[in-house]
Amino acid sequence: MNVDTVFFFMATIYEVSKAAGVSLATVSRVINGNARVSERTKEKVHKAMDALGYKPNAIAQSLASNRTNSVGLLVSELHGSFFGDMMSSIESMLRDAGKHVVITAGHSEAEKEKQAIEFLISRRCDALILNAEAVSEDYLKSLLDNNIEIILINRDIESLQERCIVLDNQLGGYLATKAAIEQGHTEIAYISGPHFKEDAQQRLAGHKQALKEANISFDSDLCFEGGYHESEGQEGFNVLRSANDSFTALVCANDEMASGAMTAARENGLSIPEDLSIIGFDNVLFARYLYPKLTTVDNPIAKMGEMAANWVLSNIYQQKINTEITHLFKPELVVRDSLGAVRAG
Repeated sequence: MNVDTVFFFMATIYEVSKAAGVSLATVSRVINGNARVSERTKEKVHKAMDALGYKPNAIAQSLASNRTNSVGLLVSELHGSFFGDMMSSIESMLRDAGKHVVITAGHSEAEKEKQAIEFLISRRCDALILNAEAVSEDYLKSLLDNNIEIILINRDIESLQERCIVLDNQLGGYLATKAAIEQGHTEIAYISGPHFKEDAQQRLAGHKQALKEANISFDSDLCFEGGYHESEGQEGFNVLRSANDSFTALVCANDEMASGAMTAARENGLSIPEDLSIIGFDNVLFARYLYPKLTTVDNPIAKMGEMAANWVLSNIYQQKINTEITHLFKPELVVRDSLGAVRAG
C-alpha cells in the first residue's frame, strides 16, 4: 500500500477545513447540506474533499445532526406507471437535495401498511411520505403524537389537511362522465376502483354527480367494482355487457382498467369509438400509445410527489424552496381518440 492510498483513507475533516481555507463549522454545514452556505464556499469545500479523498462518515453525521438525511416512502404497489411516476419524482427531487429515499410497499392492507411504516421508522428516516390507503386515521395521528413526521399523498384527512397532498378525485370522475354525456351518450357504464379506497369512492361520486346533473338515473347494473388492474377492466366489460349490452360509453376509474376494457371490447367485435366510447383516469404514459389513443383524466401524480418532497425539504430540513406548497390538485380532461359521439338511431 503506497503513501497516497494511506492518505486517501486517513483524510479528516480538519484537513478539508485547512485545504479549503474555511472553518470546521463551515465544512460541517456543507456536508450536512445547510442552505446558508454560499455556492462559492460549497465549491471550495467540495474541491478540497475530492482532492483529499475525504468521505463523510454517515453514522457520525447522523449522531451530530440528529438527522439521517433519509426519507421513507410508502406506496401501495411497486409496479405500474402510476406509482413509478410518483416514486421517480420524489426520489429525483430529494436526491438533488442530498437526501436518500427508502421505499417500501403496503399493498393496500392495514397490517402490511403498519409493518411497512414501522420498518421505515426503524431505519430512522427523518420523515415519511405515505400513500397509505388502509390504516386508520387514528393510527396516522398516533404517528404524529409520537413525533414521527409524515406527509400524506392521495389521502384527505380533515384534521391533517396541512399534511395532505390530494387530487380532487370527485371532480375528475365528474369530468370523465360529463365528457361522455356531452357527446350524446345517455347509457353509460362505469368500472370503479375498490370501494374501500377513498379515491375510488370520490371518482364514483363524481360519475353519479354528472349523471344526476344530466337527469340520467344511476343504474347499479351498469356499475362494476374493479381493483385498478387491467384484468379487472376485461372482466368488468364482460360482466357489464352480459347484464346490459346497450351501453354506448364506458368510464373506467383508471387507465389500466380502461386498457383491459378496450381489449375485451375488441374481442367482442366492437369498434372503438364507433360502437363504444371508453374513457380512463390518470393519464399514465401508455394512454397516449393505446389504439385508439385513450381519452382520460390527467392525474398529476408526479407533480404531487414533487410537492410532497418540497414539503419535506421545507418543513423538515428547513431548506428554501421555490414554490408554494399546494395541497389540492385539480384534474383536467385529456381528449383523445377513444371518445366519440353516440351513433344516431
